Amino acid sequence: MKRAVQNLLPALTGAGLLHTALFTDLYLRYVKAGLRPLLIGSGAVLLLLALTAAVTPAGRRPAEHADDHGHADSHGHPDGHGHDHTGTPRVAWLLLLPALGMLCFAPPALGAYTAARASDKPVAVQRGFAPLPATSPLPLTLTEFTKRVRQDRSLAIEGRTVRLTGFVTPAGRGGGWYLTRIVFSCCAADSQTVRVRVHGRPAPPADTWLEVTGTWHPRGTLGTPTAQAALDVRDARPIAPPVNAYTDDLPLTPSS
Repeated sequence: MKRAVQNLLPALTGAGLLHTALFTDLYLRYVKAGLRPLLIGSGAVLLLLALTAAVTPAGRRPAEHADDHGHADSHGHPDGHGHDHTGTPRVAWLLLLPALGMLCFAPPALGAYTAARASDKPVAVQRGFAPLPATSPLPLTLTEFTKRVRQDRSLAIEGRTVRLTGFVTPAGRGGGWYLTRIVFSCCAADSQTVRVRVHGRPAPPADTWLEVTGTWHPRGTLGTPTAQAALDVRDARPIAPPVNAYTDDLPLTPSS
């Protein structure tokens, strides 16, 4: 691999990082929003390294390479076969593909395929719950809904109409479907899922983002771990994927 191409690799990677983190929301498909400054810094460092290497004169290669006895062959090679084994393997050209891909192509978003195979995010124990506002339908995250169903012994969620947002994940062999959010603790590699089982409506296509309105589906004892995080649907409407698609926050409006 020639020196110019070696310099091109960090330049393309740095440019891809800066483009993704500065001018789009695509970086949220890789990492949490709080890591954006690190992506920007990494991209800037890679570009600086590439620029520095490009303007630095290449070192001169010695005319001959002596062997252990101080002798060289007629072509300047110590092995005496006239072949240069010091170059970078041609397979290194393949490194250009991910660098170009980062710059030119957006990766697919994680969705139902990943959620069906990922571990469920543990719901932390909450000792006390504030009174729920009188708003109806009541907007909740999937985590908040699950906590209320399984831990709130005041049974405040009983009979309340709630509004939840997520994407469709088929339930597998048993049929039915889940409303799902994928949550990053740090990045895509440690993603976990939060799911609420949905009753009362046939499964829409996988990965469809929905705003679902309904009430708790009675199964198990409300306010205890036996209660299932499930919803009887009254209404469901498709929505655009939110900007904060890899958190379990109330959704932000997508940028236009």
